[in-house]
Amino acid sequence: MARTSTTDGQADMDDDRARAAHDGIHDGAHEGDGGRPLGRGPLRARSRAVWSVVAVGGLTLATASPTWVSTTVSTALEPTVDVAVTGTTAAPAVGAAALVVVAGGVALAIAGRVARWVALVVVALAGALATASAAAVLLDPLPAATSGASATAGVTDLTSPVSVAVWPWLTAVLGVAAVLVAALAAAGAPAWGATSGRHERADAAPGAGGSAPSAEATPSGDDPDAPGQHDPHDAWDALSRGTDPSADR
Repeated sequence: MARTSTTDGQADMDDDRARAAHDGIHDGAHEGDGGRPLGRGPLRARSRAVWSVVAVGGLTLATASPTWVSTTVSTALEPTVDVAVTGTTAAPAVGAAALVVVAGGVALAIAGRVARWVALVVVALAGALATASAAAVLLDPLPAATSGASATAGVTDLTSPVSVAVWPWLTAVLGVAAVLVAALAAAGAPAWGATSGRHERADAAPGAGGSAPSAEATPSGDDPDAPGQHDPHDAWDALSRGTDPSADR
């Protein structure tokens, strides 16, 4: 009986150690070297986050170029005049927001630990602006069509219903995608390494393994007062006086 109790106690201790090790593994699963937390999600790599943000911004800008709204008007010279309004005209904020998203993605490539969060917030706000601007056109395309008719034919009386293309829908979706990409990048940002220090000053203090040479200990060959050195002007003056300038070398 004593041997059985000892065996059971040893088994319980082994189970406790196994559970403690398992809990320790899970507790440290989100920590990297030096206790730094690891990022989560598919954008744990900085390069992947940068390219994702730039791609979404570029696609958003591409959807703003085609015709969003079309209609017709009638003038004194022509009974039917086609009116086509592009996305940059119907919603000027979309183009600006798309450029901001692209710029934010480029900034992520070189941003430090604080600047990366600022860039991600700006990207998310720009995506929300693009979605809101596209949604405004989708909800009421008449102002954009009227403005386009005035710019095209000089009249505002539309002679046909306003037709809305698929492009503003795509722009609205891409704006939401920009917000989601910014959120995923924020989740993976803790895993990003620090930016390179190759642009630091060249005269920075050297490491512990060496010391910078002293300027006073290094003789300069351009010092006219150094031993064996002569100023060319003094040599010329000596020749003018009829004296050999090399006599004192």
